Amino acid sequence: MSSKNIVAVIDYGSQYTQLIVRRVRELGFLAELYALEDLHEIIEPGAVILSGGPKSTSDADAPDIDFEWLKSLNVPVLGVCYGMQLLTLKHGGTVRSSNKREYGPADLIPEVCEGLYKDMSPSSQVWMSHSDTVDVLPENCSVIARNSEGVPVSLQWSDRMYGIQFHPEVTHSHEGRTILRNFLALAENLLPFNIGDFKRDLIADIKAKVGDRQVVCGVSGGVDSTVLAVLLKEAEVNVRCIFVDNGLLRKNEAEEVVKNFEAMGVEIEKVDAAERFLTALAGEGDPEKKRRIIGNIFLDVFWDAVGDADMLAQGTLYPDVIESASNAKSKASVIKTHHNRVERVLELQAQGKVIEPLAFLFKDEVRELGATMGIDREILLRHPFPGPGLAVRCPGEVTEDRLEIIRNCDAIFIGTLRKWGWYDKCWQSYAGLIPVKTVGVKGDERSYEWATNLRAIVSEDAMTAEWVQLPYDLLREASNRILNEVSGINRVLYDISTKPPASIEWE
Repeated sequence: MSSKNIVAVIDYGSQYTQLIVRRVRELGFLAELYALEDLHEIIEPGAVILSGGPKSTSDADAPDIDFEWLKSLNVPVLGVCYGMQLLTLKHGGTVRSSNKREYGPADLIPEVCEGLYKDMSPSSQVWMSHSDTVDVLPENCSVIARNSEGVPVSLQWSDRMYGIQFHPEVTHSHEGRTILRNFLALAENLLPFNIGDFKRDLIADIKAKVGDRQVVCGVSGGVDSTVLAVLLKEAEVNVRCIFVDNGLLRKNEAEEVVKNFEAMGVEIEKVDAAERFLTALAGEGDPEKKRRIIGNIFLDVFWDAVGDADMLAQGTLYPDVIESASNAKSKASVIKTHHNRVERVLELQAQGKVIEPLAFLFKDEVRELGATMGIDREILLRHPFPGPGLAVRCPGEVTEDRLEIIRNCDAIFIGTLRKWGWYDKCWQSYAGLIPVKTVGVKGDERSYEWATNLRAIVSEDAMTAEWVQLPYDLLREASNRILNEVSGINRVLYDISTKPPASIEWE
């Protein structure tokens, strides 16, 4: 794809970088993410955004940019967080490092209500995540916004080059979309983005990469792998879809998955590998090791089922890539290793044997893509379920007894949400096990049993999340049923943690 007239987002390693791409797409324009090593691929872009990142500009290995090249593009440039600090240095200013990190909400108070801050409120919440601070402003630099303490948080060097200390791409920045829209309005002839064109490009790309080779596609019944399987079918490639019952599924999930694929006319092969997975996980409590065990066994099971398949297709989404920091060029920090980013997958990827058509999409974009292919709305709106299954909802050792407790608690909680009409209002919800026993009373007798946590969140992309303020009566009903019906539980807690700092899943 030509980079002409697109919004080029340069990756400095922020966990939110792909969100910038996502927001630009939502505003109707084509955006692509570029590693610093790939800047030579950017030819005549319509605008450039420098992302945030985990490094300090004072670090010896701090990522840089060819400033003369950037200026020569003669297009609007926006530096976000690290990007602003880097632009400050390039213009002759200085940046001060600090051991104190500013993380969380702050007030944005624009100095002017035009340009970047056209149609903005006099004061608006933005989201900070940085430790470095601009110390000495460059010459010919204008402060165009401050925080409530009068500290500059937005700079302008020309009518086409801006810097902002905060992250407009996250939902915690309440008018971040307006800021990005105003920035894009400075550009000319940006290419439009729509999911229909994107689908045609995906199908053409799949055909070109696969040719007549055989592909094995792991399906779980979740939105991502379901959309991938239907997409491969539309691309008319030689594919075998394998559904692995790994013993880590929710209650009655295997039967539901088989039924859904039959209804869509997609042939799948079911493999029962529960004993194999649980045996390998026995006694292991480290979350990263559990993820790697599961990811590697998935590959073994796929290859055992199909023999000499030429390629592996995965429904990897961009949050998986970001949190795993699995791109060799990535500047991001590892948050957790996703099961589809284990070393063996990356080795196959290096050999050109892995295709991940959805790897630059977010969940709701995948749902929109699925809708264009006629996938049933109930399937598309199904809550996300992690690839490692209930293993990441069972901190510590994974056992049959613990899994059964989680399944029963989860089924009651999800059933209660559906009954009260709250399931579709939540982006994701589940019950997990807290591996701590507490004293309780059941039937006038002392009990010493586990606790369960109920979690319900709203999110747009899994990169950030807010907990849902469920009605007390709903929580009371779910809690009462769990305490009365699930053996082994005598305490129910509701998780009110946001992401960040918590993750959505427990592990």
